Amino acid sequence: MHARRSPHRKALVGLPRPGLTFLAVAALLASACSAGSAGGSAGSGPSDASTAAQAAHAALAPLPEATPSALSPYYTQRLGWRGCGVPGFECATLKAPLDYEKPGAGDVRLAVARRKATGPGRRIGSLLVNPGGPGGSAIGYLQQYAGIGYPAEVRARYDMVAVDPRGVARSEPVECLDGREMDTYTQTDVTPDDDRETTRLVEAYKEFAEGCGADAPKLLRHVSTVEAARDMDLLRAVLGDEKLHYVGASYGTFLGATYAGLFPDRVGRLVLDGAMDPSLPARRLNLDQTQGFETAFRSFARDCVRQPDCPLGGQGTTPDQVGRNLRAFFDRLDARPIPTGDPDGRTLGESLATTGVIAAMYDESAWEQLREALTSAMDENAGAGLLMLSDSYYERDAGGDYANLMSANAAVNCLDLPPAFETPDEVRRALPAFTKASPVFGGGLAWSALNCAYWPVAATGEPHRIEAKGAAPILVVGTTRDPATPYRWAQSLAGQLSSGRLLTYEGDGHTAYGRGSACIDTAINTYLLRGTPPADGKRCR
Repeated sequence: MHARRSPHRKALVGLPRPGLTFLAVAALLASACSAGSAGGSAGSGPSDASTAAQAAHAALAPLPEATPSALSPYYTQRLGWRGCGVPGFECATLKAPLDYEKPGAGDVRLAVARRKATGPGRRIGSLLVNPGGPGGSAIGYLQQYAGIGYPAEVRARYDMVAVDPRGVARSEPVECLDGREMDTYTQTDVTPDDDRETTRLVEAYKEFAEGCGADAPKLLRHVSTVEAARDMDLLRAVLGDEKLHYVGASYGTFLGATYAGLFPDRVGRLVLDGAMDPSLPARRLNLDQTQGFETAFRSFARDCVRQPDCPLGGQGTTPDQVGRNLRAFFDRLDARPIPTGDPDGRTLGESLATTGVIAAMYDESAWEQLREALTSAMDENAGAGLLMLSDSYYERDAGGDYANLMSANAAVNCLDLPPAFETPDEVRRALPAFTKASPVFGGGLAWSALNCAYWPVAATGEPHRIEAKGAAPILVVGTTRDPATPYRWAQSLAGQLSSGRLLTYEGDGHTAYGRGSACIDTAINTYLLRGTPPADGKRCR
């Protein structure tokens, strides 16, 4: 499924990712998350329902408060800070055990960056940030946005810090396919019409998985969210902080909540924005997120038909009709892709076009760009605009190279939870539930959830609740029309956490902090600076 990262970047900004490419776009790619009832749902099989029932009684257990002696060398290491090419920031390398159960069996080296508190005022400590993914670069987020764009009063009182999680970006990145192979992969048809197309889709998933296994056979077994959360505790100790202060967006909320569950006594001020719910199995997560994208699309559709340049219908056209018009356009592209002017010869088929539309659902400021791209594609047979949106989503640069986001996304998600589907037949049986949840995106998102079935490493995680008993107040933020992390996930996570406080933004887009709501920003800043969370249930418009 998608739980990509928070949208604080360039024009289109970061999108909390569906998982792997639109291909894997839903494959639970967002790690353990979801919400609503813990029972089964439409399209859930027996194993899905029983896993959910077990999760209703299982909570993540905290680790012992005392640090095991075998981990002492890691907890007492000293970081060698150095310049890292971006003015105002310094970088270092943190050493962590590859396997926390066998600390002597090898290490993983994690990239860390910080920008020291600017003052004035008493320094509160370090504020660790993570933009989500899984697979988004926390260091890139820090240097491009958080370290310079967070409110001045927050940057004055905190050292702004980021660590790229294991397997991500600068921290021993997992690389599954090269650029040309990724181009082929992202264009694979994810709405197969017959056995031949189904076989090709399965082959694509297998090729991707085999590439990951060949690239990092040992690391691939140790990139779970639990291990990344333990790495954050190492960093907390090495930085000299008694408590962990943290802002996590999208998947970063699952990472932060996991930390709280493992180390409740070390929780400082935790903001979990665009929250994920760890209590449900992968299939339910994907179905919930499919509904989330439909909710966001209908909001876009209502706005589009009020604009004079809406290519999907005019004034008075209903969201249902807008959806049918877009679905018909996707079907035409499935039969006959259109040119894009891409120097590498890529055309715009259904998969890339769908990814481009999904990308724009993460932030309502991209809706105008999406209207223009759809107009060019539908009226002028020119797919460059939608291809640009899709490339932004996949982090593909002009030279044809991809960031390792998609590889890391799959690596973490497929380890954190058992796969949503084991076989194509299971997907086919679930298609009615997914297409009911979203007539526009449901079919593609259901097939995308098959990718982890072919992963070379068995999942080590299971659905579970996170209670973090004894933790200081934790602020959980949810947006009512969030496409990638549906609002009910925030409600569920806030209810699980023993000290959870729910802050609601009634609006569109993915995540809420720093996106224009003075009410949201004031509540979060007050919590970070004074330690005082808003009243549980506070709502902002």
